[in-house]
Amino acid sequence: MRGKKAVKKKIKPDPKFNNANAAKFINYIMERGKKNVARDIFYGSLDIIGEKTKDDGLHIFEKALKNVTPVMEIKGKRVGGANYQVPIMVKGARKFQLASRWLLTAAKARKGKPMREKLAMELMDAANNEGAAMKKKQDVQKQAEANRAFAHFARY
Repeated sequence: MRGKKAVKKKIKPDPKFNNANAAKFINYIMERGKKNVARDIFYGSLDIIGEKTKDDGLHIFEKALKNVTPVMEIKGKRVGGANYQVPIMVKGARKFQLASRWLLTAAKARKGKPMREKLAMELMDAANNEGAAMKKKQDVQKQAEANRAFAHFARY
């Protein structure tokens, strides 16, 4: 292995809930360095969730993340001139990254409402094992399952 291992930055927990996952998710929402706008979107969506479900918005957020988090993914590997889709286990920080990306992509794909409402709807759907983010997770799991025959190529 060349060089040094990259140093992981510690992210401070968000000011409202003192939750590191919420702070990381806010950073994923953020565009062009506008963190206050990202916070408004996130906290606004949690408020909407609280009003609609009569439950704690942060609890629904955590449940949605847990439901969308993948176990397996596929990675392309070239062996002897052929490309194989090799299923591999998803490691630590990448689980959160993929789940967050899928939730935000699914929320952005919804049309005709402000982002806080779209995110609230997607989080509620994901907490109930529904929605586009859950479909994405299931599709990736199915693909990994279908390519299980190539698992012996995995040496990561």
